[in-house]
Amino acid sequence: MGTPDVGRNLRAIRHARGKSLAVVAGLAGISASYLSRLESGERALDRRSLIVALANALDVAPSEITRTAVTTAGELDEDRSLNDVRLSLLSASMNEPRGRVAPLDELRARTEEVLTAQRDCDYALVGAKLPGLVRDLHTTLRANRDEREVLRLLVMTHVQGTQAWLGDIGASLDLAWQASSLAKQAAERLDEPLYDAVSAFGTAFGLIGAGGFGLARDSLSAADPGTDTPEAAQVSGMLALTLSLVSAASKDHAERVAALEHAGDLAEHTGEGDALYFGFGPSNVGVWRMSVALEAGEHAEAARIAETVNPDALPSPTRLSAYYREYGRALARLPKQRDNAVMMLRRAEMISPARIHRHPFMRSVLAELLARAKRDAVGRELRGMAYRAGLPV
Repeated sequence: MGTPDVGRNLRAIRHARGKSLAVVAGLAGISASYLSRLESGERALDRRSLIVALANALDVAPSEITRTAVTTAGELDEDRSLNDVRLSLLSASMNEPRGRVAPLDELRARTEEVLTAQRDCDYALVGAKLPGLVRDLHTTLRANRDEREVLRLLVMTHVQGTQAWLGDIGASLDLAWQASSLAKQAAERLDEPLYDAVSAFGTAFGLIGAGGFGLARDSLSAADPGTDTPEAAQVSGMLALTLSLVSAASKDHAERVAALEHAGDLAEHTGEGDALYFGFGPSNVGVWRMSVALEAGEHAEAARIAETVNPDALPSPTRLSAYYREYGRALARLPKQRDNAVMMLRRAEMISPARIHRHPFMRSVLAELLARAKRDAVGRELRGMAYRAGLPV
């Protein structure tokens, strides 16, 4: 079996830098034997903090290690739309969107269609509809038509539509950053706390992907939608959850715990909700707790949390796929849980193939499982997922 993508990238960069296993491992705070296992795919590289530590040790951007940008057009239906989305973002950034001025009711309906499809993991539909929507929203704004409402639609489209879609299909971080930057420009022009917070969420995720944890924390701390309305409380809860992930990546245990407690308290008051397509509520807080525990390397704790979450209560396919993905990721590192791990990952793949095939963490987890796969029914399922993810089988 060949070396999996992330491990191969890591080894190639280390060799190009002329650094030994011992030197890089020492700078990253791990053992040389563990680094060797990461490079061979025997251990999954699935924590942001470790990726950033290795990137710092090698003097490269984290994305150089984890890069999984789409390279084979047509492998998934949504790949065909990637360049059209890229061009729509570039034209909007140049203030030359080249769309048409559209009625507000039409723009609202089209935005709702795209964001609902993204929530439902219908990435082919999102990719097909996004370029025209982006062009027409920006063209209508440029014509000074329904300015404030169009700005709101732009913030939502670029964070919950464009940026989310690009992340889920494995497009480059820089392209997703363009979307979050356009959302930030619209939010600053709108100057409303609720939409400032939505933009801050998108900005923080763009920064997390690049290892900019301090900048992400600053962005989240500057946003304050309040808790006076159900919408505001749910968005505040999402900011708290995002801060908990940043804190886990930064190894700030106290801040991590405080942020999760705050989000949990808000969820108790809001109940299950889906304000501004965030799906915030007690069940989703549980899924985020799993992700945060995994970021901290606490796989057994993540699996324990998973047992307390009712997946039927999760508000969307997006959140359900995240639940099964994170559960499988946790089980993959626990003794005698390989079969259950594969089962959970397969459930996630059936809901959203891209979220398994294209996410660098999941490709690394699949590679680790594949390295110890048996020639049985579960092994066949695992090899099938690995093959569909483009890993050598």
